[in-house]
Amino acid sequence: MPLDDRYQLAFKLYPYARSTDQDAAAPVRHPVVVLGGGPIGVATALDLGLQGIPVVLLDDHEGVGQGSRAICFAKRTLEIAHRYGCAQPMLDKGVVWNLGKVFHDDRQVYEFNLLPEEGHRFPAFINLQQPYFERFLVERVREAQAAGAPIDLRGKNRVDAVEVQDDHVILDITTPDGPYRIEADWLIGCDGASSPLRKMMGLDFEGRVFEDNFLIADITMKADFPTERWFWFEPHFKSGDSALLHKQPDGVWRIDFQLGWDIDRKEELKEENIRRRLDAMLGPDVEYELVWTSIYTFQCRRMKKFRHGRVIFAGDAAHQVSPFGARGANSGIQDVDNLGWKLGLVLNEKAPESLLDSYDLERRYGADENILNSSRSTDFITPKSKISHVFRNAVLDLAEHHAFARPLVNSGRLSVPCVYDGLPLNTADALTDGPARTRPGAPCPDAPLGQGFLLDHLGGHFVLLGIGGDVPDTLEVEGLTVRCLSVPAEGEIKDRYLGDAPAAVYLIRPDQHVAARWPAYDEAIVRAALRRAIGKD
Repeated sequence: MPLDDRYQLAFKLYPYARSTDQDAAAPVRHPVVVLGGGPIGVATALDLGLQGIPVVLLDDHEGVGQGSRAICFAKRTLEIAHRYGCAQPMLDKGVVWNLGKVFHDDRQVYEFNLLPEEGHRFPAFINLQQPYFERFLVERVREAQAAGAPIDLRGKNRVDAVEVQDDHVILDITTPDGPYRIEADWLIGCDGASSPLRKMMGLDFEGRVFEDNFLIADITMKADFPTERWFWFEPHFKSGDSALLHKQPDGVWRIDFQLGWDIDRKEELKEENIRRRLDAMLGPDVEYELVWTSIYTFQCRRMKKFRHGRVIFAGDAAHQVSPFGARGANSGIQDVDNLGWKLGLVLNEKAPESLLDSYDLERRYGADENILNSSRSTDFITPKSKISHVFRNAVLDLAEHHAFARPLVNSGRLSVPCVYDGLPLNTADALTDGPARTRPGAPCPDAPLGQGFLLDHLGGHFVLLGIGGDVPDTLEVEGLTVRCLSVPAEGEIKDRYLGDAPAAVYLIRPDQHVAARWPAYDEAIVRAALRRAIGKD
């Protein structure tokens, strides 16, 4: 279907302009080159540029504008974007939601609230079309560039070949003005699920391909639906084996229909057939207009390794999941969050190159968690045998009347950040009576602090956080300045970080994950934990 004008808003975010590299007598070497101008690539360039690290981003287009694509952005993604300085316009434009409802046939089975507790800056989710999300990232890049951040966005720069050396990568690039060549100390592949870079390097995915098709229909309509996530199993309106309804900005609604595997795609994408499904779902009195439609299949797969020498993969280029649970773009932003500080320390010679192996380990761990949850959701939504179908419907019947069965209903386990349990950068938990949610490896939950929030004071640097106990005013370890912060043991901070403990000291990583925690400050122990957290132990 033709794209609506609202999805062309970001088309030329970084129009082609000739660079000085194209006139250089020899290939110019750059510290970091990012391949791919989608949300993951732009976020990577922004993260590094805000650290003062020169970065060049190459993309074969000049922006976005090819349908709404990703629309669900999770609380953790907004927290990361807030640290980059661009979350507020996303929140202002996005549709906020915390509540979801699950239906079977014509009956509501139950409803759920993804963020029932108070004391967080951001909601559980916003719905925001991907072109807007990307546009706000690029606008923040432009602000950062104006303030001196060394970020270079190059549209219409297609990478046609790479040559990986021991200590750098050589890239052959084609532009409207002809070819040129550059070198990179590090190349970050963020070029999407079909990743040309991955193919150039002869690499592939491992995992499952699901035999099912889903129709996306983005529509504008005049209807009195609430701002909630509604999911139907075997919907009474018979428009598909399952259906999903979400509200987006600009009066747009996202509707997904499960079509099955053996379909005629061309036939299903005919406007009259799309309208037949929509009419059955919405009823004859609802006025609507088609904005964008597509049919998708999906895979739950990942690369065997995300780091290959001086080449590192992130986002869909490294891993793919089904759309159930909104784990694609959200997990990709977590990749950036994990990689940015580590690569920054390596480039600034504050950490050994081997620290980047922890990116590979931690984000493969996160990808496996997402793939597991996504595969389970898909198996529940699309049962492939008679007995699994009977089991699924029995769970739905029980869940309508009994709370114990509701955790078994799986219409998409919605994206939450990964906890890096038991991985090498963590120090063993010494706060034995502390809350499980803030154990080593966990992302820090937000909480009110003064006139703002706790996460405003965490991230971008290592932070030593004292709660109800003393920490030093300053701390220098391994050439790193550790920020020190003391806060009172009260309110939500006490509940979320102390539990039954009277006091605690936390070492927080630059990506706001807990590296270690103790009942009291001990300088020698803190120094050892920091060495471990930067890969020197």
